[in-house]
Amino acid sequence: MVSPPPTVLRTEPAPVLDLLTVPQVMARLQLGRSAVYDLLRSGQLASITLGRARRIPAHALDDFIHARLEQDAA
Repeated sequence: MVSPPPTVLRTEPAPVLDLLTVPQVMARLQLGRSAVYDLLRSGQLASITLGRARRIPAHALDDFIHARLEQDAA
């Protein structure tokens, strides 16, 4: 009897989730701290809280920018 070839498990690395700080978002949007926190408070910009630190996923910032571009184009 011939045994089947061993199964090779392919593990793809998990995508790296870039988390931005509020100062990084401030620099990218060229806005002040209170304006960024207003966006976070209103839910226009998604974020997570880790302990006392607020972090904004890079994809959330991209989504926010694209949504605003579409909104301004309409």
